Amino acid sequence: MRRPRWEIEGRAWPNREASSFVQAAGLRWHIQRMGQGPELLLIHGTGAATHSWRGLAPLLARHFNILAPDLPGHGFTDPLPGHRLSLPGMAQALGGLLAKLEFSPTIAVGHSAGAAILARMCIDRLIEPQTLVSLNGAFLPFRGVPGHLFMPLAKLLVINPLAPRVFSWTADSRAVERLIRNTGSVPDKAAIDLYGRLIRCPGHVSAALGMMANWDLHPLVRDLRRLEPQLVLVAGAKDSAVPPEQAARVRDLVPAATVEVLPGLGHLAHEERPDLISRLVEQLALADAP
Repeated sequence: MRRPRWEIEGRAWPNREASSFVQAAGLRWHIQRMGQGPELLLIHGTGAATHSWRGLAPLLARHFNILAPDLPGHGFTDPLPGHRLSLPGMAQALGGLLAKLEFSPTIAVGHSAGAAILARMCIDRLIEPQTLVSLNGAFLPFRGVPGHLFMPLAKLLVINPLAPRVFSWTADSRAVERLIRNTGSVPDKAAIDLYGRLIRCPGHVSAALGMMANWDLHPLVRDLRRLEPQLVLVAGAKDSAVPPEQAARVRDLVPAATVEVLPGLGHLAHEERPDLISRLVEQLALADAP
């Protein structure tokens, strides 16, 4: 199943000069490194890749040593076997990458499912940051009918090898724009182009579907009370993928957590207004400084 190719889909990739490839945990990873200062880890969400940080990473690199990998099977990183596409499996794979790079973040920033992966890593002591910043973090299982339908549907799509190909074949620019707008965000031309490059590769779509099919958040919800870093829950007020009310529900599980609501922004708030997120992270770092 065709995967994104660095020489084709990666041509003119955002922050390409910061890109490199490294072998770790049995995978060839695409990573981006930039900046100097305290170590800061950026983990994107399901279906995205390092392009999601195209505006934010250079801003943060003025004050931090940034590491941003493509998740397994996403972008230009090798896929994991299907049975390892679970939340613990992804966390363990990322832990192997960080061990290889000897990277110990003091701040970890995750978007959507990336925030859940980081929380799992913190609980399992794979990383020990001072602060975990969740950008529209997907910590909680779907409630009601969506919860009963979503996982079985994702599993059916993974079992059917034609599903990722059909999805990719139908992903023209208008379909990609519609997909992003359905999350509450307003995409620019760059976002439509970059997400379109990835979505038109069935291998990337297959990895995203496989990740969703193996996603069980119930153990994470049970363990969130053991989360040690300061948790900052950033929620886009217009997010229709992970509604901002979820941040309040997570705060009920982690009473020390703080919530920052961003008016007028959707699920991809960090792509819409990277300047706001950069200022927020910098302020958190200053507050934590001795």
